[in-house]
Amino acid sequence: MAGLTEDRTRGWFRGARETTQLDLATGTKAGKPTGAKAAAGPQPTQAIAGTHATVQVDRDQLPGLDAAEPRTDSWAAAEPAEPVVRTVEQHLDLILAAAPTPDPIELAVLDAQGLLCAEHVVSSRDLPAFEQAALDGYAARSVDTVGATPEEPVGLAVVGESLAGPAEPSAIGPGLAHKVAAGAMLPTGADVVVPTVWTDGGAAHVGVHAELAPGTYVRRTGEDVAVGDTAVSPNTPIGPAQISLLAAVGRDRVLVHPRPRVTVLCAGNELVDVGTQPGPGQVVDVNSYALAAAARDAGAEAYRGGILPRDRRKLVELLESQLLRSDVVLISGTFAGGGFDLVQEALAQLGEVTFAQVAMHPGPVQAFGRLGRDGVPVICIPGEPAAALVAFEVFVRPAIRLMLGKRQLFRRTVQAVSAQQLLSPLGYRQYLHGQVMRHPDGGYVVEPVGGGESGHDAALARTARSNCLVVVDEDVTEVAPGGLVTVMPMLLGG
Repeated sequence: MAGLTEDRTRGWFRGARETTQLDLATGTKAGKPTGAKAAAGPQPTQAIAGTHATVQVDRDQLPGLDAAEPRTDSWAAAEPAEPVVRTVEQHLDLILAAAPTPDPIELAVLDAQGLLCAEHVVSSRDLPAFEQAALDGYAARSVDTVGATPEEPVGLAVVGESLAGPAEPSAIGPGLAHKVAAGAMLPTGADVVVPTVWTDGGAAHVGVHAELAPGTYVRRTGEDVAVGDTAVSPNTPIGPAQISLLAAVGRDRVLVHPRPRVTVLCAGNELVDVGTQPGPGQVVDVNSYALAAAARDAGAEAYRGGILPRDRRKLVELLESQLLRSDVVLISGTFAGGGFDLVQEALAQLGEVTFAQVAMHPGPVQAFGRLGRDGVPVICIPGEPAAALVAFEVFVRPAIRLMLGKRQLFRRTVQAVSAQQLLSPLGYRQYLHGQVMRHPDGGYVVEPVGGGESGHDAALARTARSNCLVVVDEDVTEVAPGGLVTVMPMLLGG
């Protein structure tokens, strides 16, 4: 385990992770499917694998985006009418290519925290605005300190004292000093500040114990930022330091890339609200809470729309209203495998949404389309809570970060040693909730949580105990104890 290093790829993309690192003594790499399996199974292309070769992604490089032409819905018409099987990359490419770019907005600087700056902020002030002392001491002329040592100090007459704050201009001449506090305005003629610890601390006369070069412990006018300098550049994350600088140059508002508005809806006849006691066959709607929280953690402005109505007219009206207020609509539910259910029929009235099998587990049934006058992206993900959070992590979170203007779309991953045997279906990329920890000898160790239990409540408990996703590639069917796997730590805000 001493040789394990961080995997700086996204971890879930073919081409971005080397599955053949698995030793055949500890992990089984299945052969390529042949015959009917080969025809039906996912066939990732080299072009798609190459699209995701780095952690940082440029919007202009995403498939389906042409910087010279406006985005259209022409991709939807090219989708086959019959059920399709997509790779994880293919489904993600469709979503990222359609992710809108919200127009920049102006916010108060405190409200801009965590967002990316969308303008060149040019300073109209010098920082500092005047020459000032960098620490407590004595303002003096550097030529008057020449030859000073602890054994043979130079004596200067103290002619005044200045504290930080408003002050009348002052000046010193040869053989004179001025006692100053940190931040105080320097008297004219002074070009050094002698730290108090390098003197005898005298009040009327001070003995200087060191020779100082001009400018020592002096903050020059405009040395931090001068008038006309760029204080904050576009695409700079705005944190406490940037907010401090913005305030210093006189800006109380700033143009930023806004948080995308994500509305979370849940579909299912079995769902009841949190305040309702579930009856036989009913479960509490937890996904609208979990997914709204996940969207907020990813940086979005999240709206929890709750459970979709079971009346078609009301359902269509609700969807239309959410399209007007959202940059992305996220719907979680169990959708009909053959033929349309009520939600699918309502979506079809508003535009083109394609349901497809994605070669992943859990939750292979996914859907994506663009609806309404503005072509708002609508993402449909599974209704089982653990599968819903996995789908959010793989498909929705990168889209939110792209809309935020981030270049780092995907969580960083590490290679870890599996503490127990892992089994995975051939042809499907599996995501297992697990617990990853550092090994005392170096590297990481991971084990799945939950012991493979199933069911609504068990899945929730398993998810709550995990701190990572374990990713097993499509062509790996077994990882023995001690085999290497890719792990995606689930850090809040990461």
